[in-house]
This record gives sequence, structure tokens and C-alpha cells, in this order.
Amino acid sequence: MNPYRNEPIESRISDAIAVWENEGGATDDQYGRRIESDRSWTIYNVFTGVPADIGGLTMTGLSKPEATDGMLSLNLRNEERRKIGANAPSMWLSTLDAMKSWR
Repeated sequence: MNPYRNEPIESRISDAIAVWENEGGATDDQYGRRIESDRSWTIYNVFTGVPADIGGLTMTGLSKPEATDGMLSLNLRNEERRKIGANAPSMWLSTLDAMKSWR
């Protein structure tokens, strides 16, 4: 038996969206890396194309390993935030500290 059969489609969609949002929803930031014309690497927001700005540091002029590590760290932070449905300040601080050490 389908418990939703008698509910209008709008109600079912609304319920599904509410559950999705309570589980963390979509992250606003998903990061990629790209090589620039000067052969340096940039971590950027894949939705906007804008270089990532983390804690006042613009993620440009990086080496390939720095860009790879930073991108993976930022995306992991977003995945963890989505899993717990809230910001994870300790992960944010460790990511920021790691990025500051690159400079």
C-alpha cells in the first residue's frame, strides 16, 4: 500500500524537499581545480567559475599538489557538513590552517 496515494503531488514534493533540506540539502560550494595560462593552479567554485576565497585567501597561484589537496579538503568539508546537516567549525579551522601554511 502506498501511504501517499491520497495526497496531492504538491504535498509529496514539499515533503520530499523538506526531508532533503533537513539532511543537509545541496551545498552552495563545490570546488574544482584548473590550470591557468601561467601554468599555476586555481581552486574555483564549479558553479560560478570564480576562484575560491577561503578566510581572505584567494586560491590562485598554487602548485598542482596544493590545488589538489585544497580542492579535496574543501569538498570533503562540504560532504561532512552535508552529512551532519550543519557547519563543522573544527573542520573549517583545520582547512583554513592548512591553506595558510601553503602561503
